[in-house]
Amino acid sequence: MSKQIWKAGNMVYPLPAVMVSCQRPGEKANIITVAWTGTVCTNPAMLYISVRPERYSYGIIRETGEFVVNLTTEKLARATDFCGVRSGRDVDKFKEMHLTEEPSVQISAPGIAECPVNIECRVKEVLELGSHHMFLADVLQVHVDEDYMDEKGKFHLNDTGLMAYSHGEYKALGESLGTFGYSVRKKRK
Repeated sequence: MSKQIWKAGNMVYPLPAVMVSCQRPGEKANIITVAWTGTVCTNPAMLYISVRPERYSYGIIRETGEFVVNLTTEKLARATDFCGVRSGRDVDKFKEMHLTEEPSVQISAPGIAECPVNIECRVKEVLELGSHHMFLADVLQVHVDEDYMDEKGKFHLNDTGLMAYSHGEYKALGESLGTFGYSVRKKRK
C-alpha cells in the first residue's frame, strides 16, 4: 500500500456533529453547528468546543460564558447542516428549522428539545489557538430523552440515530462492531 504525503492538517474523522445553542439576555436564542468538539475529562465532567471568532455565536458564548451541546440524529441532519451554514445575524434558526427551545436548569441558554441529549455547559477557560478558539467548559447538567430509557432506567443512546461528520459529509453511525473491552474479555465456558 502506498500513501501520499500531505501538508499538516486535521484528518481526525469522524467527529460528532453537534448543534450548540446559546443566548444573550433579552435576545433570541441561536444555534451553531460544531464538529470540533469532544470530551476533555470525566471527573470533573468537562468538554470543549472550538469556534472561529468571526462566527456570530462566538461573541454570544464569549460574553455569556455558557452554551448547550445538543447531540444530533439522522432526522436532524438538514437542521444540523443549516445551522452550520446560515448566520444567526440574519436568520432565526429555531424558527426556520422548526426546532423547540427547551429550558435549561443551571444556565440561561436553552437546549433543543428535538435532540436526544442536551448538555448544559459553563465556560471555564478560552484558549485562543489560531483559526479557532477553544471553549473549555464544565458540564453542569445533562438532559436525556425518556423515550430511550428502558424499564430498568438504562439510557439507550445508540438507539437515537446519532450521526457524525466525516471529511465534509454527515454519516449515520451504523452497526455495532463490539463493546468496550471486548478484545480482552475472557470467554465464558
